[in-house]
Amino acid sequence: MSAVEEVREGDLLFTPSRERTAASQMAAFMSFLEETRGLVFDSYHSLWAWSVSELPAFWAALAQWGQVPFSKPAVEVLRLGPGGGAEGARWFEGAELNYVDLVLRQEPRRPALVARDESGNRQELSYGELVALAGRAASGLSALGVGRGDRVAAVLPNGVAAVCCFLATASLGAIWSSCAPEFGASSMVDRFAQIEPKVLLTTESYSYGGKRFDLAEKTAALQAGLPGLARAVGFEELLSLGADPAPLAPVPVEFSHPLWVLYSSGTTGLPKAIVQGHGGIVLEHLKSLRLHSDLGPDKRFFWFSTTGWMMWNFLVGGLLCGATIVTYDGSPLHPGPLALFEMAAEEKVTFFGTSAPFLETCRRSGLSPRASLDLSSVVSVGSTGAPLSPEGFAWASSAIGDDVLVGSASGGTDVCTAFILSCPLLPVHAGELQCAALGAAVAAFDEEGHPVLGQVGELVITAPMPSMPVAFVGDSDGSRLHEAYFDTFPGVWRHGDWVKETERHTFVVYGRSDATLNRGGVRMGTAEFYRVVEAVDEVADSLVVDTSELGREGELILFLVPAAPTAPEGLAGLESVVRRRLRENVSPRHVPDRIIAVPALPRTLNGKKVEVPIRRIILGTPVERAVSPDSLSDPAALEALLGALEEEGLV
Repeated sequence: MSAVEEVREGDLLFTPSRERTAASQMAAFMSFLEETRGLVFDSYHSLWAWSVSELPAFWAALAQWGQVPFSKPAVEVLRLGPGGGAEGARWFEGAELNYVDLVLRQEPRRPALVARDESGNRQELSYGELVALAGRAASGLSALGVGRGDRVAAVLPNGVAAVCCFLATASLGAIWSSCAPEFGASSMVDRFAQIEPKVLLTTESYSYGGKRFDLAEKTAALQAGLPGLARAVGFEELLSLGADPAPLAPVPVEFSHPLWVLYSSGTTGLPKAIVQGHGGIVLEHLKSLRLHSDLGPDKRFFWFSTTGWMMWNFLVGGLLCGATIVTYDGSPLHPGPLALFEMAAEEKVTFFGTSAPFLETCRRSGLSPRASLDLSSVVSVGSTGAPLSPEGFAWASSAIGDDVLVGSASGGTDVCTAFILSCPLLPVHAGELQCAALGAAVAAFDEEGHPVLGQVGELVITAPMPSMPVAFVGDSDGSRLHEAYFDTFPGVWRHGDWVKETERHTFVVYGRSDATLNRGGVRMGTAEFYRVVEAVDEVADSLVVDTSELGREGELILFLVPAAPTAPEGLAGLESVVRRRLRENVSPRHVPDRIIAVPALPRTLNGKKVEVPIRRIILGTPVERAVSPDSLSDPAALEALLGALEEEGLV
């Protein structure tokens, strides 16, 4: 029996025990609402319905429950946008706070940060030690003239230096922005040149996959591309510039004062520079991490990321909850495929977060981490970056531990959180995300803008959320922000994903709506297609493109990466198997017109498939306008794919 047939979408995989739900942060919040406001909810969904119908009351209650230390209270919790919707909404006007205030209030002796790398190096800091080190870094930044509103750019590995420098920057009211060291120099310039940083924080080298990479040439190119830069310094030099000791003294800032700038992938043009504010991120991360992820002082929180992905910012948010965050720098597969799980076992990680492609790779490789490791500390597994297949859900819930909540999340850099994610009160069904997040008015819309249940539609958010972007850099009139999210459905945030809400209010995500497969009037997200194709053992990776345009059905083209070098006759057999599986498990309409074998597929630096750029290239967009090689983790894979397209006469 194939993996596709073994697990069905919707199969029940996990039900939380009464003890677990009663001890959860979500249950504590519900008790708080009953005690302070007389509100009683009989289910998570009833709580969610209140949270989106009474937005000011919900977010004010969360701030009170989370003991957010406002230095100045708000005069108004929420002012809707000019059209009465999400666009242009203002939150907690008049309020002042600083992100770092919540880190300072944690018990100084509790562990705050454990930093690991692929070589086995380990560093642990208590909250007191972390705050002291961040204070020295803030003093060093002040000595370089950094103050409120200045931008600090960082090219640092995922570890102590990055976390300390972020806290230092935020405490001064300055604005943080980071790229991972493996980014190309021009890709970094594309991002940082938009924000005109005063200071660049750098490192001499980094390691990945057992290899050491020198950054001198890349740093020099980056400095040359940032003519307004005052200084480039390393972490140790920064500390030497500051006083010791130097108490960390956060500057009160407005609720919407910029905290950091994140960037879109930049695969098809200059990356959007997305500004998010102190207050919005504080409230959103308290909600997502304390309530939905059930984090607190007794939990150890890990999410595999680099400093160039929003999940790094999300991971650091664990400090707002008093949790111990665990960072990891390097390859997740070095020195072996169990590297991350070995680290999790040694550090007694409670919440293990990673990407869906990583979990799928583990599943397809036949790994069983629990067979050789004590992973009894892991009670939750987080997954994001792509839809997780039902088989991926089942693997994570059985191969890691006995009582593991698998929480797939869907959101994005745009809000630095998830719209749909996990909940400690709810069961887990294979292939389904547990719930819409509190305060997130999630819906699936049809083409006319009507909500639909039980069928696939556009993922939309019909009401404002505090962490929606304050602005895009360089978008003085807001036109680019409007075009990005609000030009399809007036006042409603269109996220760009295909999603289905089930009758039990779980969700299934089917991939990007701009990469839809539309065959004979039957529309399908790519996730369902990949699930079938990549269940074939001989397939290592795949990418599908539908070249249909308005009023014209084009070709369905499937790119395959064979799991092992394959002779032509073997490829013919593999193609036959793939076509048969698609015909039987998807539909005859979704059998590809062409199947093209390639050695590797281009992915973004965060591991996402680049379906839309490849489609644009096939439809005639010049390569240089369709995709930026510096936005890809392996530009050589793009070159190989382009060569295959030339051989097929498609470009």
